[in-house]
Amino acid sequence: MTIRLVCAEDNYLVREGTRLLLATQPDIELLDSVSTMPDLLDAVARLEPDVVLTDIRMPPSQTDEGIRAAEHLAVTHPEVGIVVLSQYVEPSYALRLFQDGSRGRAYLLKERLGDVVELRKAIEAVHAGGTMLDPVVVDALVAARQRKRESLLSRLTPREHEVLAHIAKGSANVTIAEALALTERAVAKHINALFAKLELSPDDVEVHRRVRAVLLYLAETRS
Repeated sequence: MTIRLVCAEDNYLVREGTRLLLATQPDIELLDSVSTMPDLLDAVARLEPDVVLTDIRMPPSQTDEGIRAAEHLAVTHPEVGIVVLSQYVEPSYALRLFQDGSRGRAYLLKERLGDVVELRKAIEAVHAGGTMLDPVVVDALVAARQRKRESLLSRLTPREHEVLAHIAKGSANVTIAEALALTERAVAKHINALFAKLELSPDDVEVHRRVRAVLLYLAETRS
């Protein structure tokens, strides 16, 4: 299946380089390349792409247009996957991108543009409704979390820590139950309890809460 894509980047050389890079991928079709947030939103409305690849900073204000575009499209075109690219490590923007749901969202540093394999992984991930976060940004989140006085994870019981560790490995509830000699119902109770202690909203779907719980876990446990 061909993935239809719109790219937003105000730097002409980067925009052209991205176009040429994507042209090497026969099952990714670049519908349009634009340079401003208004043009991006117009292109999405006209062309209805599967995925948007966007820089964070572009006209008109050169601040957070890519994040604001993602927030807007989450309402107007929730089915469109978004890959946000940043020249700098800006954890606060990553948190904003994922705060209303991680489905179909990826945050990468611009240096990944030179690696077509990594870029393709991100595009395919958001197209499939998945998520992807640059490891360098994870490291920045780790550092930020380590500077905080109170650890949210300190609220968890030893058993809840064990359950969260298995979630971080990508284990399903049935697998966690088998590993810890628990029932699936008991695992579900532990997961709901740790979600509450980590201040993850019950109004969000479970897959989003699991992703955020894992981010918190990585921020606390990675050295």
